[in-house]
Amino acid sequence: MNGDNSRYRYLITLKLYRDADFTCGDRQGCIDRFENPVSANVFTANGTKILTSVYLYISATRPLIDTLKNPCLAPQAQHLEVAFYTAVIELEPIQGGYYVSSQRCCRGEKLTNIYNSEHEGSTFFTVIPGIESRPGNNSAYFNKDTAIVICNAIPFTLDYAAYDEDGDSLTYNLCSALTDGSAINETNSTTPPPYTATVRYIPPYSGNNPMGGNPSIAISSKGLISCTPGRAGKYVVTVCVNEYDRVTKQFLGTHSKDILLTVFDCTTNIVASFPSVLNNCSEDPGLQVAIPNYSTSGFTSTYYWTFGDGTDTLTRNKTLFMHQYPDTGIYKVKLVVNPTLACRDSTEGEVHNYPGLKADFTIDGLCKGKPIQFEDLSSYKYGNITSRAWDLGAVDTIVTPAAVRSFSYTFSKGDIYTISLTLHTDKQCEKTVTKNIHIYEVNPFAGNDTILARGQPLVMQGSGGDIYSWTPADGLSDPTIAHPVLNYNKDISFILRVSNEQGCFGYDTISVKYYTGPEMYIPNAFTPNGDGQNDHFRFIPVGITNYKFFRIYNRWGVEIYSSTDFRTGWDGSYRGMPAPVDTYIWILQGTDFTGKEIMKKGTVTLIR
Repeated sequence: MNGDNSRYRYLITLKLYRDADFTCGDRQGCIDRFENPVSANVFTANGTKILTSVYLYISATRPLIDTLKNPCLAPQAQHLEVAFYTAVIELEPIQGGYYVSSQRCCRGEKLTNIYNSEHEGSTFFTVIPGIESRPGNNSAYFNKDTAIVICNAIPFTLDYAAYDEDGDSLTYNLCSALTDGSAINETNSTTPPPYTATVRYIPPYSGNNPMGGNPSIAISSKGLISCTPGRAGKYVVTVCVNEYDRVTKQFLGTHSKDILLTVFDCTTNIVASFPSVLNNCSEDPGLQVAIPNYSTSGFTSTYYWTFGDGTDTLTRNKTLFMHQYPDTGIYKVKLVVNPTLACRDSTEGEVHNYPGLKADFTIDGLCKGKPIQFEDLSSYKYGNITSRAWDLGAVDTIVTPAAVRSFSYTFSKGDIYTISLTLHTDKQCEKTVTKNIHIYEVNPFAGNDTILARGQPLVMQGSGGDIYSWTPADGLSDPTIAHPVLNYNKDISFILRVSNEQGCFGYDTISVKYYTGPEMYIPNAFTPNGDGQNDHFRFIPVGITNYKFFRIYNRWGVEIYSSTDFRTGWDGSYRGMPAPVDTYIWILQGTDFTGKEIMKKGTVTLIR
């Protein structure tokens, strides 16, 4: 602060703190960063606002981190961040001086000692003395910015003495945190002095007793805060420093600071833990063993290992520990956590050191319906394999004894199967190896048996694979493709061999008969009595490529059947009931392979 006879220039500094680990997520209106700028207002002692709002901008930020480093307590860390806001203003000295205040919403979430803390406001202010006092005074300020890990039920001390450039006398007391003039306020306020509205403390907490504890929190004449907390949580503690002129003893003003103190439950039940039986079944035949440490311990706990082979070690590292044994065998291992402290614990276990177990297998064969050969290639350097369990991908499980290293299996369906081989040994070792195998299949289809008119070509309808071979080749345009054209005039049967690129194959047959045509051959009677012979009335098309309709009427002209499927035919029923014995009229229309339209009529006798 400096000035001439009529005005003084003041450097205003506001420090704000935040929990650096706090994030808003997707909560609307939440702020998880420092706002920049923030506003302040200047009032006279009687509450008159002067100047427009003063905007303070961040000049620096600094992380504040403290980690609990105690071998007997659970690791905890406090991570805060402080921002320094500054602005320069000029004021003429007046009677009664000025108040400079910054008011805002809101405080941190779920504070232990304040109601509805996420909506509770804050007021931070400083006093510039008037001409009757010392308008050129430098305010006392708290120059210690630190994070501190505080544990429940453990005494702590915190030096929060302020500093005064003028060398004034300072006294300290715990005081009440100030709200921003309203109980619930979502926006910044401009409440004039005096500032007496305090936050709403949750009983039994108050400004004088903001944390409780036994002994409860207190501050000494030197600014040393001490307490033994009685409950974990987040607490707002407000420290007031009162400034007096060292010569005249005149009161110059009070400056306050809100401190966020987080009390952790640091309780740790020290427990030494690692596997009670550790089997070294690694594929590597080396005798080095990885021993995990599952202990519950403090931040800087020590771990004392004895390995049962005459060696030991002391380490602060809780990660996987590697120990080289001189030979195979069973070793007694002991772990002691914090061996020299009262908070120690120990446990014992065994290491069965018989490595060199390698699991592997091969597969010979790829086709559905063909035997697939499985061959176990596993080996065990320091033991014997006693049995093998083969999981064939949810279709079967096969267990083979030690002497049987191979077997065959036939899969009934092509698919990708996950095959697992699990080995059991005489050294309590078990190991599983898994592979995916693709069983391929072909589904040969040569087409339906067909009747043709002499001279009528036929496109063969082979399918089901990648490679085709028709036998015999008589009349075929190309016997090595799926859809060769057949031009022939004699009855013939073909065998179709279908295979894929993996060598899987299968067979299907088709018979082709030739009649004089184009024609439709239709019987004049049928017997739908269920004996399997002549139970359906249907026509046999020869050289007919398209069927427009096939209809049947009774003697009164009522249509009782209609279809274009010549393979099924009429079963002698009408509306789900057997039709009576009688003579029925049929009519049929279609187109032959030359494009000529054919229509036929006739009668058929139903006989039962």
